[in-house]
Amino acid sequence: LPSLVDLFEHENVRLVTLFFGANDASDPVLNKRQHVPVETYKSNIEDIVSLTRANFGHNVNIILISPPPVCHEGRLRFQKERYKDTATGKLERTLELSGEYSEAAKEVANEMGLPFLDLWTKMQFTSSGERGHWREFLSDGLHLSATGNQFVGQSLIEIIDKLLPDVSVKPCPESDNINSSSVCPAIQRIGCWHDEIDHTQLDKAFEGS
Repeated sequence: LPSLVDLFEHENVRLVTLFFGANDASDPVLNKRQHVPVETYKSNIEDIVSLTRANFGHNVNIILISPPPVCHEGRLRFQKERYKDTATGKLERTLELSGEYSEAAKEVANEMGLPFLDLWTKMQFTSSGERGHWREFLSDGLHLSATGNQFVGQSLIEIIDKLLPDVSVKPCPESDNINSSSVCPAIQRIGCWHDEIDHTQLDKAFEGS
């Protein structure tokens, strides 16, 4: 935790996301180096939340994100591709273990009053992930693929829009794009949009920003 100090050398932070646990949920025998006991995992989350609030203020918005599910087939395929004939064929991470840590994260979120993005459940059981399609969200059975990152990003937007409207960026009502007509009440604007710059007076473009 002391190594996190540099992360707090910022001002006017409005939103923080905490997203970890996939490595913590490793098998304690097959991957002892990365395994973190579930109770320690929970206390680490609590400590990081406390540090965040102590440095950014108690009103900073924090979203806790669960570990994603683990695809057994993807992990074994990755293991075989990387280690060839020395692959053990044993799973150092499992869907069951990641689910246990996801539930632990949920418990901490409830206890600390935090918005919670349950990726473990959402990826598997929403319409996007039904019938096993959620496996496409993982590049090697564990890490997010491009579509997996898009899924997480869209899920965050949804939870921000629903639970944290003050830090939700509303697109332009006419174009539905993020531009100079976008609105976000809690985020301080620090510069002008490109379409507000007078190219004949560039030296004045950022006056008052």
